[in-house]
Amino acid sequence: MNPQDIQKIAHLARLQINDDVAAETAKSITEVLNLVDQLQSADTDGVAPMAHPLDAVQRLRADEVTEGNQRDAFQAIAPATENGLYLVPKVID
Repeated sequence: MNPQDIQKIAHLARLQINDDVAAETAKSITEVLNLVDQLQSADTDGVAPMAHPLDAVQRLRADEVTEGNQRDAFQAIAPATENGLYLVPKVID
């Protein structure tokens, strides 16, 4: 990646950057791409993919209802309801 490529990408993105920033950005992106190439060269045959490096298990609480249905009480104090739904003013024409 060179500074001209960075300037071209910046132009397409409608960004204005100076030559110093373009050169520094090109250098940083080149370093990242070199690291990606280095990682891709590692032999991963026979290695199973994993979501997390530790065999941790998250303890979950039981899925139990702890509060009763209060819909009727909430709708009783609402300004306007119809068929179990709340009615609100129209905000889009």
